[in-house]
Amino acid sequence: MYNTTFAEIGTQPPVTPSAQASAIAWLETERDDAAKAAAPSGRNDCAHCASRRFCMPDDVDTGGAAGIQGVFGNYRKVKQGEAIFRAGETFRNLYVVKSGSYKTVAIDNEGREQIIGFQIAGEFMGLDGISTGQHVLDAIALEDSVVCCLPFNDLVAAGDRSLSMRNHLHRLMSRELVRESAMLMLIGRMTALERLVAFLLNLSKRYAQRGYSAQEFNLRMTRDEIGCHLGLTLETVSRSLSKLSALGLIKCTGKQVSIKDTAGLERMAGHSIPQ
Repeated sequence: MYNTTFAEIGTQPPVTPSAQASAIAWLETERDDAAKAAAPSGRNDCAHCASRRFCMPDDVDTGGAAGIQGVFGNYRKVKQGEAIFRAGETFRNLYVVKSGSYKTVAIDNEGREQIIGFQIAGEFMGLDGISTGQHVLDAIALEDSVVCCLPFNDLVAAGDRSLSMRNHLHRLMSRELVRESAMLMLIGRMTALERLVAFLLNLSKRYAQRGYSAQEFNLRMTRDEIGCHLGLTLETVSRSLSKLSALGLIKCTGKQVSIKDTAGLERMAGHSIPQ
């Protein structure tokens, strides 16, 4: 990077040593800022974390177990629109959503975006990098959020020392894969309206699992992002929400959704909705 930069500088009028020093300092600052952005920003008490049960077994002593110190509790604050990782980056960590929400995105060779999923508190991200050692997705914060970084090599070592830990993590990671694949299979067999209904019911059940209201919640993603995930246009998503509201099944005010008739939505979906 430096050689290219100074080769370009060399084609211009002579540059003073002080100017070259400034250029080097600027490049080093950019590199340091990027490293800081990728690193965990603090430690957190896992014992009092609302998402703890999604990360580890109940019998794990996070304070006293030397085998897991440094594995859990490494959190990082993420600004809205910031990437936790990008496709092509080296895989080092799994990530668990502590608070906020995220989207995972695939970009095809023509630059078209496909949203693979939306993640909320207690859900894993980064599984895409395990097989090849590189991420194949982007993970972007939908709002100001907090994510916990789990160094994968240390996590594997902790699992080797604790059968309970290993089994628990296998179950959790399997849950994430099954949930996303089951949702995609359902989407492939559904009409546009059924896809949106399945999406809302799935989100409702996931919020309920975390102690939040299953009937009242905010859509942190835009309607365009919902359409990108479900294979629908923005107009179709808006029209379908309006139809569900007219039928009295939901009430939608801006980003806030109120489910008025869960049983009616389930009948309309006509399928078992994965959690």
